[in-house]
Amino acid sequence: MSQSPQEEGAINATTARNKLYALVKLVEEEGRATVITKHKVRALLAPLDRFPAARKTDAFPTHVLSTAQRDFGDLVTLAAQGQPQVLLRNTTPVAVLLPADLSSDSLSSDTAAYSGAATAGGAVNSQGNQDRGSTLRRLATLGDAIESVLTGGPAGGPTFGLPGLDAATGGLQRGRLTLVAARPSVGGSLLGLAAARKAALVDHDRVLYAASGPNRDDIFRRIISAETGGDYPRLKQGRLTEHEQQVAHQLVQAGDLLMIDDGSDLTAEDIKETAPHMEGLALVVVDRLQAAQSARLPLSGDRLPDATQVLATLARTLHVPVLAIVDSDDPALLGLLDADVMLTLSPTEDPAMVQVTIAERDFGMIGSAYLQPDLLHARFLDAGAAPLERADSPAGLGISASTGGTAALELAEAALPYTSGGRQGIPAALTHELAAWRTAVAKGDHEALKGILPLLQAAAAVAEMPDTQEGHRLAAALRPYGEPEFADTTGGAGRAAAAGAPAHAPADSGQAQGNVAEDEEDDEDGLQPGDEKDEPEGHVFPALKILKDAVGRSKMHPISVIRTEERDSGPWPLISEHMDGEPRWVHPDVTATRVPHIRANGKRVRRDKLDVPDSFGEGMLCLIDRNGSFPSACSGVPLAPNKLLHTGPLEAYDTAGAGIYLIDIPEWTRTDVPHPLGRIIDRPDDDGRVWVTTPHIKQLVKLVRDNHIGAMPTIYDSWTGKTNESLFKPFYEATRKARTDLVQVGGDPYKAYKTRLSIALRLLWPKRPSQRSPFWRPDWRMSMVAEASVRHWSVAFRAVQEGHQLLALRNVDAAVFWVPDGTAPPTYRIGTGFGEVKAKFVQPGEIIPEGDD
Repeated sequence: MSQSPQEEGAINATTARNKLYALVKLVEEEGRATVITKHKVRALLAPLDRFPAARKTDAFPTHVLSTAQRDFGDLVTLAAQGQPQVLLRNTTPVAVLLPADLSSDSLSSDTAAYSGAATAGGAVNSQGNQDRGSTLRRLATLGDAIESVLTGGPAGGPTFGLPGLDAATGGLQRGRLTLVAARPSVGGSLLGLAAARKAALVDHDRVLYAASGPNRDDIFRRIISAETGGDYPRLKQGRLTEHEQQVAHQLVQAGDLLMIDDGSDLTAEDIKETAPHMEGLALVVVDRLQAAQSARLPLSGDRLPDATQVLATLARTLHVPVLAIVDSDDPALLGLLDADVMLTLSPTEDPAMVQVTIAERDFGMIGSAYLQPDLLHARFLDAGAAPLERADSPAGLGISASTGGTAALELAEAALPYTSGGRQGIPAALTHELAAWRTAVAKGDHEALKGILPLLQAAAAVAEMPDTQEGHRLAAALRPYGEPEFADTTGGAGRAAAAGAPAHAPADSGQAQGNVAEDEEDDEDGLQPGDEKDEPEGHVFPALKILKDAVGRSKMHPISVIRTEERDSGPWPLISEHMDGEPRWVHPDVTATRVPHIRANGKRVRRDKLDVPDSFGEGMLCLIDRNGSFPSACSGVPLAPNKLLHTGPLEAYDTAGAGIYLIDIPEWTRTDVPHPLGRIIDRPDDDGRVWVTTPHIKQLVKLVRDNHIGAMPTIYDSWTGKTNESLFKPFYEATRKARTDLVQVGGDPYKAYKTRLSIALRLLWPKRPSQRSPFWRPDWRMSMVAEASVRHWSVAFRAVQEGHQLLALRNVDAAVFWVPDGTAPPTYRIGTGFGEVKAKFVQPGEIIPEGDD
């Protein structure tokens, strides 16, 4: 065959082997063919247009590029002998080796047309562009396209492993750039990690994880946390359970499929240069594109539009999906980025749910799904994407609607920590049925689910759930199928606690509420319509009037209500209830059990029982109950009366300011007292950082000064205003005086005092838009609660320093000590006033009474 104008000059087989990926790229992008010589034989590396029959991969020998490169010399010989060899990228034909000396007549209609002509599925050289080097433009007929769709299998590529989201997106499309847009702390990076985990660990495909922000250690810890259900904050401190260590070793063995490129100097061009050299590449994840300009991060600020163009070109060139995370949902920024598909994560009114909106460049919004954030374990859980009555829902099994698709998926997700071996504490029979349930849900096997259901119900009916976060979640997921009991957590919570995990379930988590509602006290502590109205004249304690008057007296002209239109931007979406810092901690050597209890009025409730090991010696439980923790905190809580301004990264804490701060979680190695940030550490963002209020910043400064913490954590971001610690002090003074008078009276007047006091402080941050409160300052409310938590923790810590044994520290007012002589630790003052405590003593094995027990 004479060398046609679009063929490269002949090169030997050794050179061609070394340059194979680049030569194939020329074939794909420019339709260029290359003559390859080996001794006295010649082959032609050609585009598929030269030999359309090669598109049918079952008709000729096929080889993925990595294998073809290894055996290239033999393939050249076979091709020269008249046996075409088809080269694949993954499963897609991209080029073909043909005999170079085959006559044009013998090629006949099986080859593409020559220069200047075109046939069906062939190539054409535009007559008007002869001076452009005779590079052929490849054309495809509609028939070629239809055949490709019908014979090429599913169009989708890798998936997220989240059924609802995968159904809404159709998976990650090859050759397309998909952006995940989410504000910081919403969890955008976790979607990138989910796709990488699914591709590398489940589908066994190669993944390039380009990390501009998190480093390789962060990514590894997140994978361990997500795969095992281990607590991410604990893993950041390097404390792994035996099971987690086993999983880590397994991941090391399979780790060559997930390649991480980290470093602050990472550019889009670096990623584009690296990706073509990864054999069998199935997915590129870029974590992340930073909206804020940073001199040290090339993938940030006004460089993002150009970067996304490079990434989009990479996706099209390599025919792989590229998934990039951008830490903003600002429409103005997103409109500048070159994305084929956009996934936007938005918080909902339910803090346990995030909505994902899917939009394509040409069609706009095409669907949505809901995810359940599980940030403690560095992952999202599926929350369904379609109504329960859809055809493929397990509701079609004859199971009630309440146990339909979302419930079935939730049970499958809740079972994972136990079926994987990451958590213990449930019977083997239940573990077996839950594993079968997960398998059937994954396969969509309705008949199997129907058969498993009676066995699952039977196993759940006699099971006792561990009193841990995972146990509460599993119990909630099982609730539609039965009523599991909570019981001794020696097997589950005890082991978790021994590994440093708190043996409790957050009472305000969506998964646990159904189980703890019966434990709540009778007094009204939620807001009801009308609570925002001033108390009538002559009320025993007009708390709301007093609080409004205290704020109104300030010479700083406080802004009591942030306007509705401003609440979805700035600092306000960053503030959450978890910033309170409540400890909710049990000593790792103590087992906490939630047991049934019948109160004197006949009401069935559950109460804690603490099993103390013999190593603690003889003694009894001393129950400490702090009086008026919240109003006491009002005596000196640092607040910003005016708006919070974006003050960004700070070299050090400025005592003249108050607000919220984004910091690393400081290392805390003591096991005899909880972390000073309490439950804040359970909800880190993608970088392992947390938002805290001023009381916790001041607490950390003091702990660093006293050498209890090695160094002050870096402040990566902040929203602050001029501080004032006396804004609520008049309210505190009035509340303290009223308590002194009314606590002696007791009865209904004292109950009315407590009720209106609670309502006034809750009205600082009403959750319902319809609640027309005189306040809307989340920072004030959470700073006040954080101040109470800090004071509660600090007194307990002083007691431990003096040699007293702390068993549990809960909420902002309850502590349990192990005392040998029936005497409370002297760091507490016994009395009825603010700052003082009530002390009760309980024998080992007895329940811990609450409220009016």
